[in-house]
Amino acid sequence: MTRTPLLTAALALATAPALADCPVKVGVLHSLSGTMAISETTLKDTVEMLVDQQNAAGGLLGCEIEAVVVDPASDWPLFAEKARELLTVEEVDVIFGSWTSVSRKSALPVLEELNGLMFYPVQYEGEESSKNVFYTGAAPNQQAIPAVDYFLEELGVERFALLGTDYVYPRTTNNILESYLKSKGIAEEDIFVNYTPFGHSDWATIVGDVVELSEDGRQVGVISTINGDANIGFYKELAAAEVSADDIPVVAFSVGEEELSGLDTTDLVGHLAAWNYFQSAESEANEEFVAAWKERMGEDRVTNDPMEAHYIGFNMWVNAVTAAETTDVDAVREAMYGQEFPNLTGGTAVMLPNHHLAKPVLIGEITEDGQFDIISQTSEVPGDAWTDHLPESAVLTSDWPGLGCGMYNTETETCVQIQSNY
Repeated sequence: MTRTPLLTAALALATAPALADCPVKVGVLHSLSGTMAISETTLKDTVEMLVDQQNAAGGLLGCEIEAVVVDPASDWPLFAEKARELLTVEEVDVIFGSWTSVSRKSALPVLEELNGLMFYPVQYEGEESSKNVFYTGAAPNQQAIPAVDYFLEELGVERFALLGTDYVYPRTTNNILESYLKSKGIAEEDIFVNYTPFGHSDWATIVGDVVELSEDGRQVGVISTINGDANIGFYKELAAAEVSADDIPVVAFSVGEEELSGLDTTDLVGHLAAWNYFQSAESEANEEFVAAWKERMGEDRVTNDPMEAHYIGFNMWVNAVTAAETTDVDAVREAMYGQEFPNLTGGTAVMLPNHHLAKPVLIGEITEDGQFDIISQTSEVPGDAWTDHLPESAVLTSDWPGLGCGMYNTETETCVQIQSNY
């Protein structure tokens, strides 16, 4: 019998002596209920698919991989409890999880106390670099800043509405964007900022306020950091107010294919999202990934950016464990630096010394079928843990293998202790 290289490698892995305690356990820390389930359930499904694929290829270090799933239920303190449960009771080797920054920051002290390792797959506000987290989603310079540049340079936006859910990611991101917009000559009175609770549903007044911004004839654009199922009400209200993308374009940072799959997108055509991946990306790797997902989950299921982040992070972790020949957190961390893995848009993701990835920036227009027409794409942009657009952060750098510090002050040449507050 002729064996393919893949089959030979899989058999070799399957029959090799175990180099770790079996099974290798992967913790999955994503909300399966509550307001964030609309986004996070898919990420649980993604990790389970990646685990099954790796097991089909022979497992890891001679062991089967087991996905250990918990439900923190969109309850931010519960993320800390469930992270502790995964690390101490289930004794997982790694965690893939969280969506909101408040959930990540809830789990962070536990990860640091117990020296756990978590891969965080969602765009966030930056201003953080922990040795216990690898940030595979976008930092602000890989999503928010390029989106604003697109509004300024391509759409001629003169007045900005920064609409966000009321928690750390929107507030910090908008703080960065306000500073950036002012540096670009946008006056403070031309920047409207509004925050709403998770699950907010009554958008009539806020959409009315946004429409009023355009009454003097200047072009208005909405930067949306609205998270979870509140997006459904927001976009429905836009449609009810007959606000089109030609009138007031919206660029969203937390709306992708999964969120759109529950909406009638007829009236949303032309509105935008900024991510590092869209399902419509044309590459052989993406074609295979989408096909495997649909075969497993059904033709109506879609892929999205945080799924690609887990795809990259999981495969980098597997390669780091293989290189280190152990699941030991300290050894795997060292093996992660410089890891490269093909992304799904045709380029290569690289893990940087600041625990962030180099990623391309994509801007897509919503189409009638709930997908995105990619209208702008950059080459890989290195993620910046500390923004250059806030004075207190501009002097900071993160370099774990070189400086052993995620918050190094280049002026005082000292390592500052990161505060795990939220």
